[in-house]
Amino acid sequence: MRAPERSVELTQVTEWKDGNILSVRDSLASEEPLEIRVGGVPLTVTMRTPGHDLELAAGFLLTEGIIESAEQIGSLRAPVQENIHKGNVVEVELKNTSFDPKDLQRNFFAASSCGICGKASINAIRSRGLQQPDRNFRIQPEILCRLPEDLLSEQAVFSRTGGLHAAALFDGSGQLIALREDIGRHNAVDKLAGWALLQQKLPLSQCVMLVSGRGGFEIIQKSLAMGIPVLASVSAPSGLAVKLARELGLTLIGFLRGRRFVIYANEFRCLANN
Repeated sequence: MRAPERSVELTQVTEWKDGNILSVRDSLASEEPLEIRVGGVPLTVTMRTPGHDLELAAGFLLTEGIIESAEQIGSLRAPVQENIHKGNVVEVELKNTSFDPKDLQRNFFAASSCGICGKASINAIRSRGLQQPDRNFRIQPEILCRLPEDLLSEQAVFSRTGGLHAAALFDGSGQLIALREDIGRHNAVDKLAGWALLQQKLPLSQCVMLVSGRGGFEIIQKSLAMGIPVLASVSAPSGLAVKLARELGLTLIGFLRGRRFVIYANEFRCLANN
């Protein structure tokens, strides 16, 4: 895959290797703020890696429960800004929704390592009325074990910088459907959500999502909003994430590395005997 424009920065560094000192050029993952405005009113600022900004904005609106479908987006654009902004704004106009950004009470300022961005409990997620993912979806353990290597091989920016998270969608046969990268794990997921929303592919009821890093609470809520039945990560989930996955019927897998993984919730989707 090709790295999006402005996602990589070049810098000069000093490298020490086996006693030798070299001055070399290095690639860094870009990190810039993105302001999302709804109806001209600032809604949130998130630190992200530039690229797929419209998808990020659309996905954020979906996974945070502000919209439920692409039909509620009247317009979505990244206007040309003065140099000081560097194009770090997305403007959204909504329709057929009662949401009014002027009445917004929650603070959505989200750093690249943010947690649940104002959602303090499972009760807040339950109140959104999210549906349990498709119980008929299945994926074989052997296929699951191949996914991390496939993810890594397609990470264009990570291969140059070593400094980005990724989220990827696979079908039940292990075929890669879509992949997005970002310095923030939750942003990578929102970019995927925005892609699916704008491509009219929701719900993602026949997909596995694999994320780098851990499977936190905010990743679970976003997966459920997308209708994903299986979420896997290469690291551990949090305790609250496991509770939410168990309650709302998401299959949650952690430590997916080599030929080993741990199932924390709803193992029936990936064990042949269930």
